[in-house]
Amino acid sequence: MKDVEQQYPFTAIVGQSRMKLALILNVVNPKLGGVLIRGEKGTAKSTAVRALAGLMPDLKVINLPVSATEDRVVGALDIEHAIKTGEKKFEPGLLAAAHGHILYIDEINLLDDHIVDVLLDAAAMGINTVEREGISYTHPSRFLLVGTMNPEEGDLRPQLLDRFALSVEIGGEKDVRERALVIRRRMDFERDPASFSAQYEGEQERVLNQILQARERLDQMDVSDDMLELAAQIGIALEVEGHRSDITLIKTALTLAAWRGQASVSHEHMQEAAYLVLPHRMRRQPFEESGGIEQRLHALLRSTAMVQA
Repeated sequence: MKDVEQQYPFTAIVGQSRMKLALILNVVNPKLGGVLIRGEKGTAKSTAVRALAGLMPDLKVINLPVSATEDRVVGALDIEHAIKTGEKKFEPGLLAAAHGHILYIDEINLLDDHIVDVLLDAAAMGINTVEREGISYTHPSRFLLVGTMNPEEGDLRPQLLDRFALSVEIGGEKDVRERALVIRRRMDFERDPASFSAQYEGEQERVLNQILQARERLDQMDVSDDMLELAAQIGIALEVEGHRSDITLIKTALTLAAWRGQASVSHEHMQEAAYLVLPHRMRRQPFEESGGIEQRLHALLRSTAMVQA
């Protein structure tokens, strides 16, 4: 039974460095606002999410199925009971169960837009409010929102994409040796999960300690006016609507600096954060692929003097 419950170690995942970084940053700073992972099937998206929970003590994955109704997600008020007794009776939903944990939605692009909006509101505010027939109930709901999807099956509306703090696009490994290593590790894990996981205990512990130290460091960090102006300059240059991207860029750069063990935000942190925060907020040009967006972003970052010659 123990082998069946054993999670694949987070530090054993081959490659996918940007996806792993995005997940870790959201654990270091739960106020970031979640991550959207886009990629073809079989690229370790679900494995990484569950492995992250295995890395952190007391962190669980709460799955939200695409077929979930609004009452199942937000919870339900028993109106008849309230009328008869004058007391509120609330049946908790998935947002209550996810408090303090990971709320994971696979194929989030197939979820009803209204429910996605509700999820993002709760993730941003840290509370969930249910209102029915003039009766309301509020409870805390702070969770790490992770959505995964295959872009070939349709995309989220731009308004919803913008609400995710970070977004990454991943694909299968192209290097032969790395791809073979993926196969080898998975076969070894399935043969003997406990023994395989034991090989990574030291690395798992090291990453956990780095996360905990980064959390402490983050509370003591500030950002210079120069970096704030740089964030504004980037937002204007990219013609990104609103200010959410500017604020998220700064928060992500701060979190990166804390994760890297540094006391202040540098140009390099801003650059690295930009590749997590901005591509899904940029307007896609006709017939432009995701790689084209990154190339355009890189060119624009160079024009704002972010990449030092």
